[in-house]
Amino acid sequence: MQPEARVNQPNRREVLKWSALLAGTSILPRNLFAAADENKSRPRKVLFFTKSSDFEHDVIKRNGEKLGFAERKLIELGKQHDLDITASKDGQLFEPGKLAELDAIVFYTTGDLTTNGKDKNPPMSAEGKQALLDAVRNGVGFVGIHCASDTFHSRSDRELDPYIQMLGGEFIIHGKQQDSTTRVADPKFPGVPDQKDFTLHEEWYALKNFAEDLHVILLQDTTGMVGDMYQRPPYPSTWARRHGNGRVFYTSMGHREDVWTNPIFQNLLLSGVAWSMGAIDAEVTPNLNSVAPGARKIPTLKPTTTR
Repeated sequence: MQPEARVNQPNRREVLKWSALLAGTSILPRNLFAAADENKSRPRKVLFFTKSSDFEHDVIKRNGEKLGFAERKLIELGKQHDLDITASKDGQLFEPGKLAELDAIVFYTTGDLTTNGKDKNPPMSAEGKQALLDAVRNGVGFVGIHCASDTFHSRSDRELDPYIQMLGGEFIIHGKQQDSTTRVADPKFPGVPDQKDFTLHEEWYALKNFAEDLHVILLQDTTGMVGDMYQRPPYPSTWARRHGNGRVFYTSMGHREDVWTNPIFQNLLLSGVAWSMGAIDAEVTPNLNSVAPGARKIPTLKPTTTR
């Protein structure tokens, strides 16, 4: 048997840096997902959906029946908090009546999920996509990670896809992986580092079509970033918003394996999942215009996609 490949692993310096950052971050309690209703005895159920109708990221690629790195990591984190997490690439799970028992749905996806696409896994039906949107509006939590914003793209910036309207923002392009500073816009949101900013090496997304009612948690600090797509004012990179009776959380982080092992990312992601399903609460008053007034100033870019 060949040894399992590992990419983007942290070195000792990075581990020490993360440890220093985590020193100013609240450690999440093990009962983070304890049901508000004490009579609710079953573990909270989460579907981690990783179908790639377009580009498939390395962290969710499977080796035969072996789950991808991110799938294994989220399931491992879930076990620490009594979460019942199922990882799947099967779009047939999204049908009317199949989503009601879920507490949250987590997306790490690309492209039009109603097509077979590049990974050839079963797609959603049109009714399945609507079932997803209805489930979130009716109260099932939704969490988008990284390329979830590169999913169900809009026809134009004037005709947004309903999925993008639900998510609250849309992927444009990204440049080369690089160090960049993330600003904390809401230090009170659970799982957010106490310090005002932090720096990570990541594949940073340029984003657009932000919903008016976004509650911005983290901002992309574009100062000194390399790439035309980043020559713009700071813009949201992590946010929360209400969608009908549902709660939606998104973070653009999550491309690299060493980000998935980073305690800052793990704390933030688990808190986002917990908030989305109502296990914890947070103030999510819209703040886009006050904390990121230049978020919609997007530089003119050549019509090309960088992967």
